[in-house]
Amino acid sequence: MAEEILNIATCQFAVDSSIEQNAAKIEGYIRKAAESGADVVHFSECALSGYVGTDFANFDGFDWQYLKEKTIKIMALAKEVGIWVILGSVHELTAPNKPHNSSYIINDQGEIVDRYDKRFCTKADLKRHKPGNRFVFFDIKGIKCSALICFDLRFPEIYRLMLKEDVKCIFQSFYNARQKGPSVHTDIMRQTMQTRAASNHFWISMSNSSGYYCPYPSCFIEPDGKITGQLRFHKAGIMTNTLDMDKKYYDPSAKFRDLAMNGILSNGETQIDDPRSIDTKSL
Repeated sequence: MAEEILNIATCQFAVDSSIEQNAAKIEGYIRKAAESGADVVHFSECALSGYVGTDFANFDGFDWQYLKEKTIKIMALAKEVGIWVILGSVHELTAPNKPHNSSYIINDQGEIVDRYDKRFCTKADLKRHKPGNRFVFFDIKGIKCSALICFDLRFPEIYRLMLKEDVKCIFQSFYNARQKGPSVHTDIMRQTMQTRAASNHFWISMSNSSGYYCPYPSCFIEPDGKITGQLRFHKAGIMTNTLDMDKKYYDPSAKFRDLAMNGILSNGETQIDDPRSIDTKSL
């Protein structure tokens, strides 16, 4: 049985090329999240490793061993303070395969219970990353969760499949930072995630990096699509929001969602035996 309540800490900070500096910020936020009573703390895409192509040019000379050491230290801290960690990073594959862009799912015992690898990479990503090919599902306090990364939001089919798996909460990590100025992302990214939440009745934690210029901040979205928590533009920060399974939300499509998911794209008769309905060219 689910414990019905999940306290989620969502973080943002200016990720850069220094694994050491990123790790120090991550460790600080893990402690703050635990002190706030959070059950899980969520970090942005590539929060530990830095984002290749933006924070550093390529993986030539990348210190994979140091990244592993810092990851292990973060895992130990998760166990020490008793909190789950959704950690954005990169995962080395066997040469000549390019690395995955990943989120490690670390439980409150300091164990990696799974790893999500970004399934849909942008054209630029594909120059440096190998896409993943699988979903991940994990339970926190009996509540079924999943993880996605950035560009995955462009593909609504992903979310329908997660709904079929009875997912309740999605941790979606982003790195839309260090842009040259305002972009359309301010007008579409949060709004798209609100649509994904409301169409499928999910809670969504979306964590973004906060490096200047960042077109949208990290947010927490409830199943009716409402943003109930949001950090400041361009500023590092942490917020804790509550997922309450007993709370009721507006969901007008609830009665008909299964019809649409089964390919029945009308909630009336599939065949209407009325000439005035069939004749579509007359008044």
